[in-house]
Amino acid sequence: MALELTDSNFAEQVLKSDKVALVDFWAVWCGPCRMVGPIVEELSNDYAGKAIIGKVDVDNNPETASKYGIRNIPTILFIKNGEVVDKQVGAVPKQTLAAKLDALI
Repeated sequence: MALELTDSNFAEQVLKSDKVALVDFWAVWCGPCRMVGPIVEELSNDYAGKAIIGKVDVDNNPETASKYGIRNIPTILFIKNGEVVDKQVGAVPKQTLAAKLDALI
């Protein structure tokens, strides 16, 4: 299951990790986010132990969303060594996200 990331645990779970992180910025009311949600859950199983897969609810965690300039959701950031190294805005197929992850691991 994807990690529930919050303003309070984001730095510890993502920025300080030695693994690549895929972070899905989403909201309950967002239709395309509901399409991406199950894909993110599948990736969390597929990449268990290899990457951090997490979700940030932008309504409940405005500080983190603001820090990364999230304007459209879903936005998926790929973070490695504390830095954003890739970004995907909008709903995309699982293969697209897996390919980006594979390139960074």
